[in-house]
Amino acid sequence: MQVYEPFRAGLPPLIRYWKSLWSRRRFIAEYSRSELREQHFDSFFGQLWLVLNPLLLSAVYFFLIIIIQGSSDETRYAHLTATLFLFYLVANSLTGGVKSITAGQRLILNTAFPRIMLPVSAVVIAIAKFVPTLLVFFIIRTVLGLPFTWEMLWAFPILLITIFLALGLAITISCINVYFRDISSFLPYMTRTLLYLSPILYEASALKPELLAIEAFNPLFPILDSWSRTLVHGQAPQGSSLLAGLAWAAGVFFIGTYFFLSREREFAVRL
Repeated sequence: MQVYEPFRAGLPPLIRYWKSLWSRRRFIAEYSRSELREQHFDSFFGQLWLVLNPLLLSAVYFFLIIIIQGSSDETRYAHLTATLFLFYLVANSLTGGVKSITAGQRLILNTAFPRIMLPVSAVVIAIAKFVPTLLVFFIIRTVLGLPFTWEMLWAFPILLITIFLALGLAITISCINVYFRDISSFLPYMTRTLLYLSPILYEASALKPELLAIEAFNPLFPILDSWSRTLVHGQAPQGSSLLAGLAWAAGVFFIGTYFFLSREREFAVRL
């Protein structure tokens, strides 16, 4: 039996809180599966569209690049596809996380549980959607004839940093949406702007010197650059890019989690 006791303003007892969250890991998994079934992810056509949507989008962007620049190559398309798929992992985490608290209103009002479980479930759903696209990318990469190298194993820590960042963003935006509901309406424009400011339609090495300020203010910039270097070019990522991506992820996660936990008790009243 779990007994929840009131606590003063600020953070709850963290050790007890994280233990309570860990004890509900099966519920998080089942809750995520139910959300995926609601989105028809368990059907063939549901998974097919999940892959076709970013794949067709990458094809459209690739043809636009050919029209504008007059030429392109296989490496450019592999870069576009790889970075766009990883970007959708973060974008889906934001899209699912922004309404995770408000959509779980009945659950929050009738059950005592760590509220952070809801944005965590949104990230789990985003990861489940990302896995099929990763398999498709490797098929595309093989068809294009790009070489496989041992340096590609750097993709694992880069992916973990991306998930860490996506989790922090989902937690942060889910809490903000409780107080400012209009943020969910602006989110599509925010993600589209982030897409254009990230090295997806272009490679980071092609960025003009006067535009390098984008890198300093975009948390996805060093991550996507490292992802492309590793999976597309088969090279080891730059240490500075990995550290920058990790610093962004840690900063967003800890600040967002502190803000979430310190406001969690008000959610039932705000909803």
